[in-house]
Amino acid sequence: MPDSAPIRLVIVDDEALIRSGFEYILGAAHDIKVVATTDGYNAVKVIEAHRPDVVLLDIRMPGRSGLDVLTDLRRRGSTTTVAMLTTFGSDKHVAAALAAGAAGFFLKDTDPEQLPQLVRTLHGGGVVFSPAVSRTVIAGYLRPKAPDDVRLVGKLTDRERTILIRLATGASNAEIAQQLYLSPATVKAHISTILRKLEVEGRVAAALVAERAGLLRVAP
Repeated sequence: MPDSAPIRLVIVDDEALIRSGFEYILGAAHDIKVVATTDGYNAVKVIEAHRPDVVLLDIRMPGRSGLDVLTDLRRRGSTTTVAMLTTFGSDKHVAAALAAGAAGFFLKDTDPEQLPQLVRTLHGGGVVFSPAVSRTVIAGYLRPKAPDDVRLVGKLTDRERTILIRLATGASNAEIAQQLYLSPATVKAHISTILRKLEVEGRVAAALVAERAGLLRVAP
């Protein structure tokens, strides 16, 4: 909506050229405002100062990696939505980043035309992956024993399972709210409870638990 506040975005990368490129592309979108760009060393300070809605965070940076930054943010209580950037579709740090609560993982060479919509999806509570980052690869990184997944899902109420299924298929909070005739605030509260019961930090990890527990094969 034209009158709504723009999505506040911070871009973190060790290469100034990459930061400038993302800022140019995303800053041109009418509903996105790049409030800061920075490197890994200053990332936490900048993010806490600007309190963005979304952070795009390079996972591989010298000295202070994106994983270090994300872990530090979560330790300090930040709930800012963070998506990891990488040059590799099968980055070995996927597991740790998603377990730490990253909401997405996509490649730096993603089609520029897709970037604004990816940011909007993240801001809306959805999860994003570049096509090159397959669910099969990611599921292989985050694989507790299947009985554990079933046990964790068993803690959920029927309503929470329904919301988890929709979350796992990529629906945003607003979309889930519309589908289930709930308010977005109610959906957000349910999701917080779901994450706690599933013992995970983020929506992506919750979606993978749902998939491995077989919930997506019986979606209503």
